[in-house]
Amino acid sequence: MYKLLIRPIFFLFDPEKIHHFTFSLVKFLSKIPGVPSIFRGMYQVNDKKLERNLFGLTFKNPVGLAAGFDKNAVLYNELADFGFGFVEIGTVTPKGQVGNPKKRLFRLKDDKGIINRMGFNNEGLEAAIEQLKKNKGKIIIGGNIGKNTNTAPENYTEDYVTCFKGLHPYVDYFVLNVSCPNVSSHAKLEDADYLKELITEVQKLNNAEAQQKPILLKIAPDLNNQQLDEIIELVAETKIDGVIASNTSVNRDGLKASKERLEEIGNGGLSGQPIKERSTKVIQYLADNSNKAFPIIGVGGIHSEKDALEKLKAGADLVQVYTGFIYEGPSLVKRINKAILAES
Repeated sequence: MYKLLIRPIFFLFDPEKIHHFTFSLVKFLSKIPGVPSIFRGMYQVNDKKLERNLFGLTFKNPVGLAAGFDKNAVLYNELADFGFGFVEIGTVTPKGQVGNPKKRLFRLKDDKGIINRMGFNNEGLEAAIEQLKKNKGKIIIGGNIGKNTNTAPENYTEDYVTCFKGLHPYVDYFVLNVSCPNVSSHAKLEDADYLKELITEVQKLNNAEAQQKPILLKIAPDLNNQQLDEIIELVAETKIDGVIASNTSVNRDGLKASKERLEEIGNGGLSGQPIKERSTKVIQYLADNSNKAFPIIGVGGIHSEKDALEKLKAGADLVQVYTGFIYEGPSLVKRINKAILAES
């Protein structure tokens, strides 16, 4: 029903506007008595064989929702009814910010992709905390954190620290988002020496807490093998808990979209089917060359059960969907979980 009826209507409208409309619709429907249980019946697959134990957390299934969808932590309770094993909120920055000028979100329908240059638009740390206080405990929550756009390079770490301290009581794991192509001074965020400094500082704070929370690093799909080797060394040296591979890409090779269309859209991060193989290769490289020394969450171009199984076979322990969820609809999560069960 989604692909035949709902998606064609949704795709008639501006992507960002329809995103907000969908949130309002799900919120409204979830307040109607009995509807949440209908959603659970339609989309959840409950089976102990799907459980995954990673970095001290028990995920009821290995399929999560990637960051960027529920930026401000306003829909995670409702999204729990759609069969996800975990939901990652954010990217959260210390202060709220409007992000880049609109229009900044574009569909590439023929490619089953999306280009965005949102620029970490979010309502800020305090707003996220207020929303997370409403947590009904139905699902594992990840906190994806970043820096404000106008933060000076010497204060980048301070922004991450502020978010880490603020969200620590409210999320189950953290993601340091250092690989989004839509933020300023992107180069420093991918410098190995700076990453070591950042991770060390956040780890220090984590170790001082009564209960430590897992910390993961989200990396780009465009890294070369030498850079991936540096990531493997970094994980070994800092003892960070894992890696999310991967974020959006700046690469435009092999797209069906015309050169004119791409020029009209301009810069931004590409997600969806066009980055599927690239992200899977990154997962495979990290897993093989580290001897599977750390957990990997695989994300990028998962639009089918086959896509998800490829990521898992390449070395991912969990997977996340985002663009595939938009193109394929909520049944995608159930189909992936059923396919994983069939393989077990």
